[in-house]
Amino acid sequence: MTADATTLLGAYLRDRRTRLDPAALGFPPSRRRTPGLRREEVASRANISATWYTWLEQGRGGAPSADALDRIASGLMLTEPEREHLFMLGLGRPPDVRYRRVDGVTPRLQRVLDALTVSPAIIKTATWDVVAWNRAAAALLTDYARLPREERNIMRMMFAGQDVRARQGDWESVARFVVGAFRADATRAGASAEIATLVDELSRTSPDFHRLWRENDVVAQGGGLKRLHHPELGLLELEFSAFAVDGRPELGMVVYNPATAAVADRIRAHLDAVRG
Repeated sequence: MTADATTLLGAYLRDRRTRLDPAALGFPPSRRRTPGLRREEVASRANISATWYTWLEQGRGGAPSADALDRIASGLMLTEPEREHLFMLGLGRPPDVRYRRVDGVTPRLQRVLDALTVSPAIIKTATWDVVAWNRAAAALLTDYARLPREERNIMRMMFAGQDVRARQGDWESVARFVVGAFRADATRAGASAEIATLVDELSRTSPDFHRLWRENDVVAQGGGLKRLHHPELGLLELEFSAFAVDGRPELGMVVYNPATAAVADRIRAHLDAVRG
C-alpha cells in the first residue's frame, strides 16, 4: 500500500468507528473522551489484534488481508457500499462477490413494474427465481402467483414444463441463450454453489439442459427480440431488455416491450378484457 492509501484507510476507519453507538452494541455507556467505539472494542468485534487495528488507523499497519477487511467491515457494521469502499482503500479492488438470497422486492420496485401497463416485466434473482412481476407478465408469460414459490424458477419452467416450451418461437435458440445467460448471472453474483442442486436436478431430468449446460456457453442477457406464441393472442413480437436492479448483481429486471404499436394495442385489449 502507498502512504496515501494507508492514510486514507486509517481516516476512513476512524470516521466509521466514531459513528457507532457503544450502548447499542452492548458496551458500557461509560464516560468517553471521543464519540463512538474505542479501538480495542472494534478489534474485539472484528476478532483481530487491538495493536494491529490501532496501527491500521495510524496508517502503519501494512496491507490487510481480504479476510481481515471482511471482519473489520462486520465489526464496524458497514453497509455493502461502505464495505466495497473499505476494500478499495485497503486492497485497491472491490471485495469478492457474495450472493445474498432474495425472497421479494420493495414496494418501490413493485411500483416500477406496475407502471409498465402493456409491457410484461419481471424481477429475477441470479438463480433465476422470479420474485416480482406485473399484471402484463402474469397475463402473457406466466401467472406466477398460481405457482408455489419453489416452482417460480425460469430454468425449471423452461426445461421441465411443456407449456413454456410450446410458447417459444424457436425453442432451441431460446434454450441455448437462457442457459448461457443463467450461467453468466450466477457466476457474476457469486451464486455458483447456490445453483449446484438445480443444475444437478435439471441435468438428470432434462437431456436438453444436460446437453446445453455441458457446452459451457456464456452470454450476456442484454436484450433482443422474443417471439411468443400466446394461446389467445397468437404470435407476439416483444423486444426485451435486461437491467441491473439498484446495482445489485443478485437481482435483475427484464422488460418485454411490444415491438410495434399494433402488438401493444392487442395486448392492451386483452388486458382490458381480462380485467373486465
